[in-house]
Amino acid sequence: MMFRPLLSAAAALALLSGCSVAATDEPAEGERVVTLVTHDSFAVSQELLDAFKAETGITVKPLASGDAGEVTNKLVLTKDNPIGDVAFGVDSTFASRALREGVFAEHASPEARHGAQRYQLDPPNRLHAVDVGDVCLNVDVAALKDVGEPAQLADLADPKYRDMLVVEDPATSSPGLAFLLATIATFGEGNWQRYWGQLTANGVKVVSGWEEAYTQDFSGSSGKGPRPVVVSYASSPSAEIGDDGTPRTKALLDTCYRQVEYAGVLDGAKNAEDAEAVVDFLLSERFQADVPGQMYVYPSREGVALPGEWAKAAPLPTSSRSLPAAEVDANRERWVAEWRALVQG
Repeated sequence: MMFRPLLSAAAALALLSGCSVAATDEPAEGERVVTLVTHDSFAVSQELLDAFKAETGITVKPLASGDAGEVTNKLVLTKDNPIGDVAFGVDSTFASRALREGVFAEHASPEARHGAQRYQLDPPNRLHAVDVGDVCLNVDVAALKDVGEPAQLADLADPKYRDMLVVEDPATSSPGLAFLLATIATFGEGNWQRYWGQLTANGVKVVSGWEEAYTQDFSGSSGKGPRPVVVSYASSPSAEIGDDGTPRTKALLDTCYRQVEYAGVLDGAKNAEDAEAVVDFLLSERFQADVPGQMYVYPSREGVALPGEWAKAAPLPTSSRSLPAAEVDANRERWVAEWRALVQG
């Protein structure tokens, strides 16, 4: 899973079967093409893109460019000669850097007032929230029946959870970074380091990314690994519903850290007017309704119905932790370096 969201099999198939189109393809004469720079886990129903083209004459060509951090880095390095017209997937842990570097142009989308404004980062409206994906501890309900589920982050230091937790490396994984930030937001400077020392002594396993953690080490997934606690997403249990309609896994909603993914028109876009129309499209009701089923995250737009099984298996957390984007931007590299020294030696 990237270094960002949980994809359904259908979403992964859509991505592999051509939903993402190389931006180097030259458009035909007179063709209106908007290159949408995205993270690798972007997915959308092709029918939506076709309908948007039929209505506007604009062809949207996604350009997959790595995880959220890689996307941000590429946008900064190419800001004087943008690799696309619109970017999606810069998340709340990297947004401050993109804004500071002047990557995005101003655009006051009329669609933002329907919910995206709740996550606004800057008054010029250079970035608009497209989706929310809370990172939380997920547990294998059956495997913890006798031990009991941890109620909060501090519980994971209890010896009864020894060798049960698998997490992602915050240097290489977006959910891994979000979990590190959750521990910093919970325990504070000077104390989060002690907590990670306790996790290390209690046998935490660290892997490079979400896919390895969730599909290989986590006992509640199809991989049936040995560890019943994993860092994943609040939405993940919706993909683990048994034949009896009961979720096999559970997200612990008191352990979550809120991630928001943004889209914006790139400063210097070749076709800024059409690029603005694409941002509006990403915030529209029809695109937002497609978000949960395609990318397993929550739409930023208010009033968009979630899939039926999400009500029971994957409700949106109401009290997720967060840190100011500017604080994360200023300290991220130091925090990750300290984490590496503590956990990896």
